[in-house]
Amino acid sequence: MRHALAIALTVLTVGSTVASTTGGPAMAQAEPSGHIRVDQVGFGPAEAKHAYLMSRAPSPGARFSVVDRDGREVLKGTAGRDLGSWNASYGHVYDLDLSRLRAPGRYRIRSGALTSPSFQVAPASPADSILAFFNGQRDGGRRHRNDRAATVYEWPAFTGPDTDEIKGELTKIGGPVDVEGGWFDAGDYLKFTHILAYVDTLLWASARDGAPGDLRLRREAAHGTKYLDKMWDGTTKTLYIQVGIGAGNKEGTFSGDHDVWRLPETDDTSEHPFLRHRPVFRAAPPGEPISPNLAGRTAAAFALAAQLEPSRDKARELLDKAADVYAMARTENVGQLVTSLPHAFYPESAWRDDMELGGAELALAGLRLGDPRWGGWLERSAHWARQYLTHEAGGDTFNLYDVSALAHTDLVRAMRAADASMLAVTETQLVDDLKAQLSIGAARAAKDPFRAGAAYDAFDAVPHAFGLAATSRLYRSVSGDRSYDTFGTQQRGWVFGANPWGVSFVAEVGERSIRCPHYQISNLTGRPARGAVVNGPNSASLFDEGLGDHLDGMSPCPADGVDAYARFTGRGSRFVDDVRSWQASEPADDFAAVAVYALTLMSRD
Repeated sequence: MRHALAIALTVLTVGSTVASTTGGPAMAQAEPSGHIRVDQVGFGPAEAKHAYLMSRAPSPGARFSVVDRDGREVLKGTAGRDLGSWNASYGHVYDLDLSRLRAPGRYRIRSGALTSPSFQVAPASPADSILAFFNGQRDGGRRHRNDRAATVYEWPAFTGPDTDEIKGELTKIGGPVDVEGGWFDAGDYLKFTHILAYVDTLLWASARDGAPGDLRLRREAAHGTKYLDKMWDGTTKTLYIQVGIGAGNKEGTFSGDHDVWRLPETDDTSEHPFLRHRPVFRAAPPGEPISPNLAGRTAAAFALAAQLEPSRDKARELLDKAADVYAMARTENVGQLVTSLPHAFYPESAWRDDMELGGAELALAGLRLGDPRWGGWLERSAHWARQYLTHEAGGDTFNLYDVSALAHTDLVRAMRAADASMLAVTETQLVDDLKAQLSIGAARAAKDPFRAGAAYDAFDAVPHAFGLAATSRLYRSVSGDRSYDTFGTQQRGWVFGANPWGVSFVAEVGERSIRCPHYQISNLTGRPARGAVVNGPNSASLFDEGLGDHLDGMSPCPADGVDAYARFTGRGSRFVDDVRSWQASEPADDFAAVAVYALTLMSRD
């Protein structure tokens, strides 16, 4: 149900009542004078460590201390300069520098009557918790057995550009095809190749770059590759892009995935025909060129799997699949990119970065396997890097819609193994663009009292923060420059609680993490959504019409319906921890994947 436009869940805002914007349950008591915000996961011993004192009144030179789990004081300090106002209630934010704290242990910060959540100093990473989320997202087995023999349909027509409501009926064109497996995309049960290829690429990259000995991570990545192998039919040169549909049709003759709140185990016997037998859609007719974003990132996933596959025969098979998909890319008269149906679910517009990435991973895999084609892939990757720098650079940073940070880094790695003098791009240009992407985030962070490099009032704030954290380490790996290390650590810290709301945007990670994600499985079973990474704050305007009614079968969460975070709304952004607030609280696979990549890279500091 997660996407960049508010189009799939219009049912939630029909006849809605504006949610209460009073404070949480503690509001009946005296409102505290301020709050201490800190990364609730913690820091490596040698990392820069910063927390924030957010106060109602000026507090220059405020004293603070750090105490261990036994209450013993281990560090004293005074608050740094006033970093600015957050909102009308909290006019002051002060930096608390904890960097002198290096001894491993669990701690809290105290300042006057205020006490922070706990955090630790230890070389630890919560990436394992996020992998648990992927395991819960797995499809197949008791879930959607009917996907083993699914019917292929023509692309549907939609009733408008900003809706997923279908006009008319679906038209069968083929099948059966086996599309069982993979991962659910988000809080719903749709599956998209565009997303899954990105996720699988980052999981393999995490296993290669951040956690080479982590067998659990490799197994999860292999699960994704197995599914991609089903979505690519090498015999007919067909790439399948989607399983399931978001909504039903205007005529009301069928329903879609977003129309029913339920557990996935019930779909195989559902009364709704397109939940019971989910439709499949392809990128293009057999043998015809496919959208270059899909070709590039799918090839990258296969090629990365080839880089880590211990069997050379299997690795060559994977490399050949990657090469076949990459060769199918439509790179002239591209038009609107193919991502999902409707395109507005994931409105990607950049594609040259995907082609750069696919070429770079093919080159690295070819080098590993001694494949003579590697030089040609290197040239293509460099060509598309040059085109990216000319046409697409400067507008975004590492996330689902821009993979150039990883592409640049791996292209540099491949170039260093070759004579790169005749390529279309230089190492310096690639490293400079990595730095330019960090500069985008750093410029935004310099104006934010919590040093956030992502935009609070836009979709995907949390994955952008993780993307910037990852980019800080990728940039260091090819430049040797550590000047963005602290910035990267601050982005990670912002996700885990060093933010105006004081909440960790990863479920069950941190003392005060999101409690009510827009996630059917946890909502209906009551089991925690451990490791689910959510969107985080979004534009306050998206909540102007309230959160809407609860869907049939949805368990209210929070039970009292009160927005405990309303008083922290500020700078055009709002965060709501409510099962109905898909704009802020829905988890997604791509969020989790970039989180795993950033955290594994940073765990090696």
